[in-house]
Amino acid sequence: MVQRQIRARGVRDERVLAAMRNVPRHWFVPADLESMAHTDGPLPIGYDQTISQPYIVALMTDLLSIAPGEKVLEIGTGSGYQAAVLGELSDEVYTIEIVEPLARRTIKLLERRGYETIRTRIGDGYRGWPEAAPFDAIIVTCAPEDVPDPLIEQLAVGGRMCIPVGAGMFGQELILLTKLPDGSLERRRVIPVSFVPMTGEAQEDRD
Repeated sequence: MVQRQIRARGVRDERVLAAMRNVPRHWFVPADLESMAHTDGPLPIGYDQTISQPYIVALMTDLLSIAPGEKVLEIGTGSGYQAAVLGELSDEVYTIEIVEPLARRTIKLLERRGYETIRTRIGDGYRGWPEAAPFDAIIVTCAPEDVPDPLIEQLAVGGRMCIPVGAGMFGQELILLTKLPDGSLERRRVIPVSFVPMTGEAQEDRD
């Protein structure tokens, strides 16, 4: 999977590739889909949520350039797969999931698989995790129409945020934001993507 789906498509950071090798994706998919765990596509995990395709997990992780010890925030824990990959790169990972039954299931899974340093929270990720801010890296695995201001505020100077932005499941774009010393943001457009929409307060803004 790592050679054919990830390295071959341009992800070359050896730490990211090692993290992808060290986290078995089949741990994080429903039992009846384990045979498809290493295919290069998203899979349903219940509650109208999906586990992202391996390439997208690797790409977003690679874009963040996470150094050991950097503090990382994930919005949208989902299956826990992306959080586990981040946990291979830093012992300062915070992750938030709004769907309570999914969050409770995933928290137990992460604990069972030994990811005890990953800090988890059940709630709306739109406002981030202010008491733990600032973060060196923020990864968002659901798509708001616009980048939430609270997440921008919680990004450290020099910090990076990788986030899909756009309305609905189509017309989204993955962007990489870097906070400059004057507080402004450098914005890089990466690729078109399709993520589940961000719900909670972000959904209320759209209604």
